[in-house]
Amino acid sequence: MKKLIAALAILTATVSQAQSVISFGLPSGRVDKWIEAHFAKGQTPPFSFTYGKQSSTQWLKKCQYKSEKLAATDPNTLHYRFTYSNTQDGLQVTCDVNGYTDFGAVDWVLRFTNISNKNTEKIADVRTCDIAFKSARDKDFNIYYANGSEATRTDFAPHTKTLHPGDTLCMRPSGGRSSDAAFPFFNMESPSSQQGAVVAVGWTGTWFSNITNNAGLLHLTTGIWRLRTYLLPGESMRSSSLCLLFWQSDNRMTGHNLFRRFLLQHHSRHIDGKPVFYPYFNNFNWGDPSPCQEYTCLTTDFAKAIIQRNKLFGLIQDAFWLDAGWYTQADNWREGKGWYNTVGNWSADESRFPGGLKDIATAVHRTGAKFMVWFEPERVYKGSAWDNSYPQWMLGDASSNKLYNLADSAALDYLCKYIGDFLEHNDIDYYRQDFNMYAENIWKTHDKEGREGITENHYIEGLYKYWDYLLNRFPTLLIDNCASGGRRIDYETVLRSAPLWRTDYHYGEPVGYQCHTYGLEYFLPQHGTGIYSTDRFDSRSGMGSSAVFNWKLTEKKLSYTEMQKVQKECADIRPYYYEDYYPLSGEDSLTSDSIWLAYQLHRPSDHTGYVVAFRRSACPDSTYSVHLSAIDATRDYLVIDLDSKKDTIVSGSTLHDNLLIKLSKPRSSLLLFYERTTDNQKAKAKK
Repeated sequence: MKKLIAALAILTATVSQAQSVISFGLPSGRVDKWIEAHFAKGQTPPFSFTYGKQSSTQWLKKCQYKSEKLAATDPNTLHYRFTYSNTQDGLQVTCDVNGYTDFGAVDWVLRFTNISNKNTEKIADVRTCDIAFKSARDKDFNIYYANGSEATRTDFAPHTKTLHPGDTLCMRPSGGRSSDAAFPFFNMESPSSQQGAVVAVGWTGTWFSNITNNAGLLHLTTGIWRLRTYLLPGESMRSSSLCLLFWQSDNRMTGHNLFRRFLLQHHSRHIDGKPVFYPYFNNFNWGDPSPCQEYTCLTTDFAKAIIQRNKLFGLIQDAFWLDAGWYTQADNWREGKGWYNTVGNWSADESRFPGGLKDIATAVHRTGAKFMVWFEPERVYKGSAWDNSYPQWMLGDASSNKLYNLADSAALDYLCKYIGDFLEHNDIDYYRQDFNMYAENIWKTHDKEGREGITENHYIEGLYKYWDYLLNRFPTLLIDNCASGGRRIDYETVLRSAPLWRTDYHYGEPVGYQCHTYGLEYFLPQHGTGIYSTDRFDSRSGMGSSAVFNWKLTEKKLSYTEMQKVQKECADIRPYYYEDYYPLSGEDSLTSDSIWLAYQLHRPSDHTGYVVAFRRSACPDSTYSVHLSAIDATRDYLVIDLDSKKDTIVSGSTLHDNLLIKLSKPRSSLLLFYERTTDNQKAKAKK
């Protein structure tokens, strides 16, 4: 990691000053004015690259420029396309820009195309964003960012770094997955000016972001880490995408909450014109019985029995979740086979599922629920059916895991049709995709001389085409994006999917789950994890906008009435995870067993909300002081403890300045609901 940081710092030091210098915020609050000013003819755009020995500034001056305003179906969205063509050099660059007038947000992506009959010169140093932000008041800036996923308690942990003049913050993921050990969402603040910008990078491979305070100018560069290549005749490649959402407030959480709402409104899966609420799930007795792994011992009859048992006890949720192990050979544990080393056999095990998975889907659908199934098509295990049948489509060396080449058009076409047909023939409603590989070195190995990064570039484009194919073929399909648990989260994937299993950290460990929720909620309203226990400390640790109820109905120690209570509580609070979020416990030492951790969920439309709080096992303090946001200090609020059912009238000033919450026992939790009082509620409270 030290070598990586040093390399990033050298890269930052060698680049020129940002090509585009702008102020925080939007001129007159209008995103159209921002776009038209910064992408205008003759202006230095907010991106940069080198072409051969020329900087983009030099190259763009020689280009034919074209500006188009494209039709938009959403009245709050603007679409622009800016084209820069140089027939002499044989290169064309297009920049597609979207403006979101209701949120003050803008995003863009570049495409490079060889329009000649010979190879281009080398295209390098591609920075989708190359901007220096200036502030009239500040020389220091605050950057609010988070960890990526590494299957630890600290996954998605929030951080603040103040950049003084000369300081740099460099971010880059590990191994080729976009949120593996780094997180491509962050918030930049000019504190004295009370304004800033939330930044999101879209690239599901190896992106980078460098933020440097250059003598009071905050210089932001983002792009794809290893991209230095020429293009063949007719070939094209794309850049990473970049989103900026501008905000102005004395509370930087305003920016975070605007961004969360922006994602829901404009940059997430929509069905029938509305943002999707991702499901709550039932499971099929995961890993049952030993020595079975995942669902390697599941059969059609047992699955039907589990479905019927859930129905009998009133536990049916939105969908059923079938994870790994349903395919051929995965149940052959006597020969060392399991779910992991049999991927590439993408047919249902006939001995366990004689009718394929359709019989299970039919049983699920009779309950009114949907059916989701796990796949991992990019990782092909040595000796599997696909490895034996399609060796020409495999990338990798002699290791056991091969990489299915999404950069190959024939391989991509086959995958689209095969998986699409499988979903259709088996009546599968939702698609879960995992990716348990480090692909970066494989991509590097397959780059030809002078074409550094081109394999990754075409591969990631293939991934987007694959997901877009499925989403277009099945208009109600949802995609769960796993990748060893939350390691492929970025601006491109959240448009198409949600991380419904956000980390592979110890399954069900509640303190880690609390930390993960606390950190991810700063940026993402849609994510999920597992709930394994009806104990309130455990179950509340896994609450969110989505969850899989992973308890086993065959275990005698579990009570189905307690399961019902947990499911109802989760359903009641679930809509608030799509509202505004406020952390109540700061950022330091969040993983400790000796602290309280608390957060607030607030719905501005009706002035209601929840406080979720945990006193951990080694915490000596029975009370904890919190300061709620978005509260009207001049009004009174009805506060209900959902465990004791006790309700209290509390002044808004108390909620805002010093609400003292109490839990008498360690390893316990608190769930408070609040709403602004009416005259009837006040009268009832007095009685």
